[in-house]
Amino acid sequence: MLMADENEILVRTNQGTPGGEWMRRYWQPVALSEELPENGAPLAAKMLGEDLVLFRSESGAVGLLGRRCAHRGADLSLGRLEDGGLRCLYHGWLYGVDGRCLEQPAEPEGSDFKNKIRHRSYPCKELGGIIFTYMGPGEAPVFPLYEPLIAPENHRYAYKVLHECNYLQAHEGEIDPAHLSYLHRRTNQPAWRQRAIKGSDGVQPMAMYRKDAAPRIEVEETDFGVRVYSIRRADDEKIYLRLTNSIFPNVSTIIGPMAGDGYDINWHVPIDDYNHWKYVVIFRRSGPLEARDWKNIHSLRPEMTPNYRLVRNAANNYLQDRESMKNGNFSGLGTNNLPQDAAMVQSPGAIQNRDEEHLGTTDKAIIANRRAFLKAIKQVEAGGEAPHVIRDPAKARVPEIAVISEIVGGSEDWRSYWKKIKRIDDEGYSSAHH
Repeated sequence: MLMADENEILVRTNQGTPGGEWMRRYWQPVALSEELPENGAPLAAKMLGEDLVLFRSESGAVGLLGRRCAHRGADLSLGRLEDGGLRCLYHGWLYGVDGRCLEQPAEPEGSDFKNKIRHRSYPCKELGGIIFTYMGPGEAPVFPLYEPLIAPENHRYAYKVLHECNYLQAHEGEIDPAHLSYLHRRTNQPAWRQRAIKGSDGVQPMAMYRKDAAPRIEVEETDFGVRVYSIRRADDEKIYLRLTNSIFPNVSTIIGPMAGDGYDINWHVPIDDYNHWKYVVIFRRSGPLEARDWKNIHSLRPEMTPNYRLVRNAANNYLQDRESMKNGNFSGLGTNNLPQDAAMVQSPGAIQNRDEEHLGTTDKAIIANRRAFLKAIKQVEAGGEAPHVIRDPAKARVPEIAVISEIVGGSEDWRSYWKKIKRIDDEGYSSAHH
């Protein structure tokens, strides 16, 4: 059981909290690229409890500033994009993407007052359809080149969705293999939902989840976080091996609809302690997304509003259909995993009271992940470098992160099997890791 004081450390992410200071040591998504088109309006954003404004200058550079003007607090998301920056409507103060005040037109000619103003600003990078920012102290670390982000554009798709709960609840759902056998169970799942498991005769993962609903869960703490192995019986001689990852501080990789030919990478990014954005990149390794993949992606759209909110929510009881529960849909919460997961992680409340939970054998990954997160937070509190903060550009690729969905021999060394996985490198083509 997680102690109440430990839970507080993990769930609180505002500036000045131990968890918040830890999270600020990493690059974090702040918006989708599609939210900030060329010549588009500034975008009001809130992240880790801070009110911010994101804008794209006339030259295409992206800036992230404190939302309130340093002069008299006017809302900069209402500002004008001109003269290389963002201009406040109230008195015309102009800010560059780096927070420098470029102009104060109401001040006397020759005044150097503008040079004394340095507005709160955070550096940004754009990759994989997502705009990332670094909100921590000192020099920003090397940006981690996770495989889905450097894959060719037609191999991936990025989206986000609002979750009305603390980030940790949803992140823990990503590293919980046992729930797949129940929450997402459907006897009538169409063939396009997931690709077949590698090494099988056209078998989809769902069939394995139904066949063996009590997987063996093993975990391995690593420099980047926690590897999570789930092992299910395929037959008397073979196992279904599934490998997913929890990556510091709020990233996960799961097999998704690609079933091992690529994967989904997720970030659960706190807006505040009670709400967060889930950012997802769906990624196929062996080739461009196909018609079946786009069918899967298009099936997400009816589940979300244009502003990235879930149609199914607590107010409408997640549109649960009790009749469908009698006809092969275990949850009755539609046929898409996204709202099913959201319903479960939001239902304990905005911040789960973990004093009341009773963890079992299949919760090994949850326990290991909490332990790893607490250790990382204390490491930063003590003045140390946060784990998985990359300073050497040569280590940006992180080849130790692999996702597996495969039928393998029962005698296979499954703990080292990830070393055999081919990956997309930063030139956009597949290569083997040796």
